[in-house]
Amino acid sequence: MNLRFKLIIFDWDGTLVDSTQRIVDSMQQAAAEVGLPEVADAAVQNIIGLGLPEALRTVWPVIDEPQLQAMTQVYARYFVADSQVAMGFFPGTPEFLAGLVEQGYLLAVATGKSRRGLDRMLRDLKIGHRFAATRCADETRSKPHPLMLKELLSELNVAPDEALMVGDTTYDLDMANAAGMASVAMGHGAHDDDVLLACGPLTICHSIHELNDWIRING
Repeated sequence: MNLRFKLIIFDWDGTLVDSTQRIVDSMQQAAAEVGLPEVADAAVQNIIGLGLPEALRTVWPVIDEPQLQAMTQVYARYFVADSQVAMGFFPGTPEFLAGLVEQGYLLAVATGKSRRGLDRMLRDLKIGHRFAATRCADETRSKPHPLMLKELLSELNVAPDEALMVGDTTYDLDMANAAGMASVAMGHGAHDDDVLLACGPLTICHSIHELNDWIRING
């Protein structure tokens, strides 16, 4: 099969996993516990995709180092165990990923999550074997800097024009642009369609099924 793209790199939260509301809930509850000022849910949703330290400093510019450390720990506790907001794959995701691998695509993940957090989810959702490589924000530069994409391309020996980035935030799409890669936006995650389209993705999809159809025709 002659593939346009050899490698498809996915964001995690809001792209493959329906976790946007759980992130917002966990962040708001953690902030209340730590004593940070109340902010709108939209402010939290807007920073999904950044590494956690960068996200926290963006939402709460006055945060000091002890509060940053406390938020890191308390947020992780809520996200992993204490939040009552449900979280899981968007419908059809496991089957979609399996199908891509069967067609010969290499798959990877580029995420703002920590290595510990991503590895936990890969294990719990039993999906880690589908990905040839992964990068997390705490082991490289945070999005939208292109370093994590460049590291994945180098590790898997793939040229930028042979790879596709799929993500639900402007950070994902700007990162792809900076790395010289094409991108597809997902409109079912954290950022609105208009801001995603302004980043110049090849298309915008609103479900995993729609993405699968687009790749089948264009990938």
